[in-house]
Amino acid sequence: MSQPTYSLTMRVHIPASVGMLGRVMEAIGDTGGQVGGVDIVRSGKDAITRDITIYARDEEHGESIARAVRQVEGVEVESLTDRVFLSHAGGKIGMENRVPVVTRDDLSMAYTPGVARVCMAIHHDFEQAWEYTIKGSSVMVVSDGSSVVGQGDLGPEAALPALEAKCAFLHTLAGIDAFPLPIDLRDPAEIAEAVVLTSSVFAGIHLADISAPRCFEIQRLIAERLDIPVFHEDQQGTAVVVLAALTNGLAVAGTTLADATIVVAGTGPGGQAVARLLVAAGAGTVVVADSKGAIHAGRDDLDDDLSWIAANTNPAGVTGPVAEILKGAHAFVGLSAPGLLSAADVSAMAADPVVLALAMPEPEIRPSEAAGVAGVYATGRPDVPNQINSGLASPGIWRGALDCRATEINQAMTLAAATAIAETALEEGGLSATNVVPSIFNAQLVPNVAAAVRAAAEATGVARVTSGAAAAS
Repeated sequence: MSQPTYSLTMRVHIPASVGMLGRVMEAIGDTGGQVGGVDIVRSGKDAITRDITIYARDEEHGESIARAVRQVEGVEVESLTDRVFLSHAGGKIGMENRVPVVTRDDLSMAYTPGVARVCMAIHHDFEQAWEYTIKGSSVMVVSDGSSVVGQGDLGPEAALPALEAKCAFLHTLAGIDAFPLPIDLRDPAEIAEAVVLTSSVFAGIHLADISAPRCFEIQRLIAERLDIPVFHEDQQGTAVVVLAALTNGLAVAGTTLADATIVVAGTGPGGQAVARLLVAAGAGTVVVADSKGAIHAGRDDLDDDLSWIAANTNPAGVTGPVAEILKGAHAFVGLSAPGLLSAADVSAMAADPVVLALAMPEPEIRPSEAAGVAGVYATGRPDVPNQINSGLASPGIWRGALDCRATEINQAMTLAAATAIAETALEEGGLSATNVVPSIFNAQLVPNVAAAVRAAAEATGVARVTSGAAAAS
């Protein structure tokens, strides 16, 4: 069985007889389950209650394992607990005070009467809010729930667990106070208005899990009205990590970004952002395709965003489906649909091609099919080397942007982030076919990206606070 995606804890009442635990383990194994651990809950003369951690393919498989265990004579299954749901119980995030409030003196400084002086200082100079409130380290994580973690339109309430996870991730890796805001609106202008009206406490807006094309309009409308960064994880975050992976992957294959032909399949938020960033990075030839085939200037069914792609990519005007335009290409970036490619399609590419098959939950070509034909292979999955995840970029990008109080996250900052991620992979374990991006938990990743992003922000004039000014103060 490949890396399981479902795990449960089974509490089992087992007779205290020699061999009974072994029979339970056998029932689990015969049903295709994997045992991750066994703990004793209660031990008595006649029976022992144990918690058994079991990995399964999915919920249905977990139920079949439980049925098999129940059929072992004398064994009672007391409960089944989905470990994913258990990890979400009560929510994944909460508030934590930075200063103690345990004495009268603490209270007088944190609240009345001391707080009035701070309130008046901010009343006279709002810039002081950056220094004396949560604003300087806070990010609003926003979604309308229209495109939730590959599951589609689930609505704002169902997006909350995913938004909480992003907040927890930003806090753990980059020390950012992120807060989720699922918005029960669908009109882009109304969503933008809601975000703008609630933005005063935040130093940045992090958009996620919003379907195209509304995500483009929402980002544009918010950015027009705020002087803080508006970052779309599914666009900019994805593009940054893909650029880093391609830079290193092509080096493994013996070519450079500037000399490569790259096919991008998928014109959703991620696909369009990847194409734009590749052009900005000076990629040799970029050809983008949607479900109708290659995007080219001769098509009359393109909106403004795709018209830009047609004008700035595919200089030869190639036409046809992905399998056709992929012939001879050095790299493939898939942000489209499972099963799009075959091993024969990859074999028709250039020698040792780079294949980033990022469709979720199943990639455009499975690892077993890509083995032997792809020189470098990557997916969005955690059980295959080279996991391409926007989380490699967003914590460091936000840390760098917040550290200099940036007014936006511009293209120079995202290009700098991609370079930093690629270089961190080299520092981590050296360049290889199975190491083109660093681990998401690499201790140097966030600092490296943050430093590069801050430097780019200062160089392009979007930093409120520069390193020189910080040092002088």
